Amino acid sequence: MGKTFGFGSLIGIAAPLSLFFAALALSGCARPVAPAMAAVAPGPARPAWPALPENAACTKDLNHYQALIDTDVSTGMLNRTVYDAIQMDMSRAAAACANGKNSEALAILRTTKVKHGYSASS
Repeated sequence: MGKTFGFGSLIGIAAPLSLFFAALALSGCARPVAPAMAAVAPGPARPAWPALPENAACTKDLNHYQALIDTDVSTGMLNRTVYDAIQMDMSRAAAACANGKNSEALAILRTTKVKHGYSASS
């Protein structure tokens, strides 16, 4: 007569198998996973502005906003065509600043920021 398998023999096999599958499942958790990195285009070239006065408020604000939008376009938060449109306004503001027209430059800058969704005070 052949040997039959009963309920007791299944428990004896199930315990080692469950440990094996648990170890197999957990081994996948221990592997470091490299984050998927999207290809980021290099940052835009600095615009060709005239020399800005060193101590003028417009110089500080223009440089700050330029750095902000450079970062935004480099990280993909700002579309390149919008960036180019902003640069046209920024060039006008830089020309006004370079000619000593601080108030005009700051007004152009403020209008540009608001028009493109940036805080006027940033």
